[in-house]
Amino acid sequence: MKLVWSPETALKAYIDTVKSVSTLYIKIQEPCISISHTVFLLLRSIFSACEKFKESGVPELLSAMAAGFNTKFIVESWCYGGPIAASVGLAVAARNTGARHVCIVPDEKSRVRYIEALAEMGVSPPPEVVAGEAEETVSRLAGLDFLLVDCKRREFARVLRVAKVSPKGAVLACKNAWQRNSRGGFRWSVVLQRGVRVVRSVFLPVGKGLDIAYIGGSRSGAPPPPPPQKTASNGGPYRWIKHIDQKSGEEHLFRE
Repeated sequence: MKLVWSPETALKAYIDTVKSVSTLYIKIQEPCISISHTVFLLLRSIFSACEKFKESGVPELLSAMAAGFNTKFIVESWCYGGPIAASVGLAVAARNTGARHVCIVPDEKSRVRYIEALAEMGVSPPPEVVAGEAEETVSRLAGLDFLLVDCKRREFARVLRVAKVSPKGAVLACKNAWQRNSRGGFRWSVVLQRGVRVVRSVFLPVGKGLDIAYIGGSRSGAPPPPPPQKTASNGGPYRWIKHIDQKSGEEHLFRE
């Protein structure tokens, strides 16, 4: 099984989000917006439209991605004082696909403000809101097929690593990715669990940078198996030492 792309659903969610956040005013005329049969061509054409009308488009793009792949379990994180537009876009996508939408906040103060902010934007009822550490909470949520992380948060890479994606695959998105790139060393293949297959990834210079990866599905949905244990010539197991390069983020394994 795999996630199946629907450009019609993506466009509907995109337009619904435009109306919700009141940031875009597009006069739809045929053929005003060209819909591609592949997700990344569609993303590029949406971005071109955003540039033409001088629009940022981050919540609209996220909404189109989540709805276009008919995702059923959307997870994001938010903290007090942060922008709410991306959450509005994901809420619109969840409404279009009937998805479960969970937002992780650090504390009760953030939980209350998050619900209030969404209500001010006309989003009611709000998604599920869970107070706690993002990394720990995501590790308990199995089967997610859309995950949004904020690169301004120090733990964003750890959250990506512990994500338990759906056997159909998943879409992983990083917002504020310019800030991450300024530190250097980020690669999807390094951040994700060993064995997780990145089918495609695209970086869009939208807002403060949006990096999106499409994760391939698995036959069983089980997490990737650990590497097989090696044995020495005398029959005893080798000792493996893991070292993470603080500058590049790369993980190295050394055998003793």
